[in-house]
Amino acid sequence: MSQANHDNLIGIKDVATRLPKLINKLPNIVVGLKQAYLRTESTPAGLGLAFEQAVKRNPHGTALIFEEQSYSYTELNEWANQIAHFQLEQGAKKGDVIAVIIENRCELMATVIALAKIGVISALVNTSQTGKVLTHSINLVKPIAVIVGEECREAVDAVRDSLTLDQNHFYWFADQNTRQDAGQAPKGFINLAEVIQTAKKTTPKQLKSVTGKDGLFYIYTSGTTGLPKAVVFKNSRWMLAYGTYGHVLNLKHDDVMYVTLPLYHATGMVVCWCGVIAGSSILAIRRKFSTTHFWSDVQKYNASAIGYVGELCRYLMDAPESEIDRAHRVTKMIGNGMRPNIWDKFKQRFGIEEVLELYASSEGNVGFSNIFNFDNTVGFSPVPYAIIQYDKDKEQPILDKKGFCQKVKKGETGLLIGKITSRSPFDGYTDADKNKSSIMHDVFKKGDSYFVTGDLVRNIGLRHAQFMDRLGDTFRWKGENVSTTEVENICSEYDKISEAVIYGVEIPNTNGRAGMAAITLKNGAELNDEDLVNMAKTFKKELPSYAVPVFLRVQKNLETTGTFKYQKSKLKEEAFYPDRTSDRLLILLPQAEGYCDINSEILSNIEQYKYRF
Repeated sequence: MSQANHDNLIGIKDVATRLPKLINKLPNIVVGLKQAYLRTESTPAGLGLAFEQAVKRNPHGTALIFEEQSYSYTELNEWANQIAHFQLEQGAKKGDVIAVIIENRCELMATVIALAKIGVISALVNTSQTGKVLTHSINLVKPIAVIVGEECREAVDAVRDSLTLDQNHFYWFADQNTRQDAGQAPKGFINLAEVIQTAKKTTPKQLKSVTGKDGLFYIYTSGTTGLPKAVVFKNSRWMLAYGTYGHVLNLKHDDVMYVTLPLYHATGMVVCWCGVIAGSSILAIRRKFSTTHFWSDVQKYNASAIGYVGELCRYLMDAPESEIDRAHRVTKMIGNGMRPNIWDKFKQRFGIEEVLELYASSEGNVGFSNIFNFDNTVGFSPVPYAIIQYDKDKEQPILDKKGFCQKVKKGETGLLIGKITSRSPFDGYTDADKNKSSIMHDVFKKGDSYFVTGDLVRNIGLRHAQFMDRLGDTFRWKGENVSTTEVENICSEYDKISEAVIYGVEIPNTNGRAGMAAITLKNGAELNDEDLVNMAKTFKKELPSYAVPVFLRVQKNLETTGTFKYQKSKLKEEAFYPDRTSDRLLILLPQAEGYCDINSEILSNIEQYKYRF
């Protein structure tokens, strides 16, 4: 451990020992901070402008690699410009929204750059969504058009009649290298690769009118309850990430960032790509993460940096050791969720020197970055925040005699809140009512306002924090936030289920919490073998894979508090252990078609980590 003591608390001496290694980064960090903070909401800013600047710095250098495809900064820029000009011809204007549903590949990146340049907001729809959830996500942001990859077309076709947008504005990319072969569009879709071929390759003049206050992305999050929520991600916020995370990475023209994270999430699309654009470096992407191919891909693309989430690191650690583990030039990694129990082991096994762990949320206004490269911390935050005392049982802050919140002491854990200021605003959700519930007023004095992150963190000193857990009605599994209400609604639609309560439970040696549903059955109903298969089939169809409950608990009645809140704390404690309850407990094992009862053998295998959830 690199901290001063076993408690991971950080003091001035610890930071002083790290300063020499920061010296070579300082010029880049200073430039980044100017980019991030010396701007106003009305100043031209954002992804489109930053990418143009990267093109000028490195016009002939490689910008993007995917499979066997490779594009220089100039080539990718001209491609994006053609998409931008075509959309302008169709009437798109600044502030409009276009839903983008494409898996990790070059067409996604070109589309995002294009829309950013003309001030059109890219609604980055989760490509694993289907059915009612997909319908909700698209209609929520009122798009003027949809751009879909062939790999996601079937899901869009299934809900097309439920979408509230012009049927003539469904655009399509073939699932192939469309710069070489545009393909043949299916009925009802316009082949975007084909129609842009005669469009201008020059930079659209609208680029200069895109400012910090303009929207860049809608990124979907489960928030705290209900169906996915669309978070407004402004260009000013992108510039903040670009100026901080992007420049701290200190990448050069020949550096290659390998990203397998889903690019509809901010960690991949914003954080990882920011570092690449800041250095005019190379982004190498893979459609989906693969443990088997990860390090061979790193070798293939000669990657020097990788993007990560906690689950990815665990999967790589679970894989058998190999001579390829260190046969690469990767020394840096950026992301979030690295577990303390594998942090040092991961660095040692794979030869990593710098873990730029960070903390941020799509909707939040507070961020941390591990710029001093300490272990087991989300790092340092330059923005105003507080960690307040919190009663988990009562689910509320602990107030002093005057009714104000109280900060935790060094070494203690509490609720993280971010102060809302002109420099750290809360951009919020598309739904104003949901914004209200995310803000606390009169926290330390009358008139102040703070964003409630819903996360418990530990104050480890010198404005550094350590992530501990999530509160509320979401939990994190497989690198995704799972909305309990969304899953409860789907589960309750099964014909034999009367009511469902969803919560996360910890499985030994895994990251986050796996979904567990406590269900009550309709009068006289019983679950037979056919139900166990049908439930799994139904949940898999209606929910993203990460949201499908791993465990079921069949109860006669669901216990509630005096205010009709479910007793989730008790359910979480009893989890999936048969000796803690007489209720029937079921599990959906990896690769299984249906749920089965948990017996002593299955429980033993879970505890010995014989299943790979």
